[in-house]
Amino acid sequence: MSTPPEPAAQPVFFPLLDQQQKIYPRSVSGRFARWRWVMVWLTQIVFYGLPWLQWNGRQAVLFNLEERHFYVFGLVLQPQDFIYLAALLVLSALGLFFVTAIAGRVWCGYACPQTVYTEIFLWVERRIEGDRSARMRLDAKPWGLEKLARKIGKQAAWIAIALFTGFSFVGYFIPIHSLAEQSLALTLTPWATFWVFFYGFATYGNAGFLREQVCKFMCPYARFQSALIDMDSMVIAYDAKRGENRGARSRKADPKALDLGDCIDCTLCVQVCPTGIDIRNGLQNECIACAACIDVCDEVMDKMGYAPGLIRYSSGNGIAQGWSVARMLRRVWRPRVLTYAALLLVLGSAFVWSVGNRSDYSVAVSRDRGALARQTGNGDTENTYQLQITNSLEQPQGYVVRVSGQEGLRLDTAAGLLVGATSTHSMAVRLVLPLAWAQRHSGETLPVVFQIEPDTAGAHQPVEVKSTFIVPRY
Repeated sequence: MSTPPEPAAQPVFFPLLDQQQKIYPRSVSGRFARWRWVMVWLTQIVFYGLPWLQWNGRQAVLFNLEERHFYVFGLVLQPQDFIYLAALLVLSALGLFFVTAIAGRVWCGYACPQTVYTEIFLWVERRIEGDRSARMRLDAKPWGLEKLARKIGKQAAWIAIALFTGFSFVGYFIPIHSLAEQSLALTLTPWATFWVFFYGFATYGNAGFLREQVCKFMCPYARFQSALIDMDSMVIAYDAKRGENRGARSRKADPKALDLGDCIDCTLCVQVCPTGIDIRNGLQNECIACAACIDVCDEVMDKMGYAPGLIRYSSGNGIAQGWSVARMLRRVWRPRVLTYAALLLVLGSAFVWSVGNRSDYSVAVSRDRGALARQTGNGDTENTYQLQITNSLEQPQGYVVRVSGQEGLRLDTAAGLLVGATSTHSMAVRLVLPLAWAQRHSGETLPVVFQIEPDTAGAHQPVEVKSTFIVPRY
């Protein structure tokens, strides 16, 4: 009698990520909440208003990719000035390291675009759907006229903010006045339309739906911040010595008699957290240092008649050792922070000096590789070069070309040329060495120096570009 086959094993599936529950941050008021809104207003006034600011009859800040001109107030940059962007990125990274070593993810809590737009979108959501409990009840209700109206109203407001944000962002790359005129006339180019909707969609999705998921999973800063902070960094911390044991009690009860700490386990610190963490479990990567938990906890402590600061900005050593604020601040200036500060000072000063002393024009000289050298009808030797001058001024500028380095060498083309405002001009330049001098240097490669300077007397030191002059064998 044959044994029946065993049933095939069923596959087991493991989710790559835990199921994320929707977070409903509770509104909070307090000094840190006010500072967050100051930063929201400040950053958005700059972001939305800067493209409309005029400077010398044009947009003050404009990165015109089509014309390859980048205007930053009175500074006009060309593609060859990309080194300044690289230097600015290095300075930004050092600044982020410096701030993180001192105060953790405070950038994330107050100035990061993800945090700022999430705060704006949450404000809209609260105005239309209500605070935390009201939003939770609304989501739990079956669909009806009221729920549909509130949801549509919220989405419409979000989309309007997102599209205006996308429009403003594109306004940094296309002159915003012409962009506005084209938008109103419905004549926007396909690429401009794409980028307005693309950036608007990114704002809508990140601030309206992804929210804390960006901070927890998509942003790399959360992953490497642990390498930048230590026990002397000022971070948001829960004072477990003072707060434990947790437990509910009446205002009149003596917590010591009940063997309780100051934490009444109200969980409001969790309810106001935009990333949904419990700060009482210690510092976590998800904490963006927004200090909402400090504001709400201080409010609870005040109602209970306890001292504020159960949750506060402090260092790990400060909490563990019970240090004063002054002592913690002294420990903040440790060797690593001083190193960051020194690097920022040196590199920042070098950057400012370089930009301030940047020449208004640049010159490039290349040899004509199609004809390295040739003899003219009277036996003189001629070399041809391609001269390129880039004028960074916002008005036309004349330049004078001279050559030196060899006796008898002369310029056989016009010595002056006019270059238009913020444009580049190329011209062929011929150098001639008379026969007598050429015979002395037969078969040699001679060094020569081009000297180019504006035709305005005493305006600049001439720019010198070294090259070579080839003499054929006689």
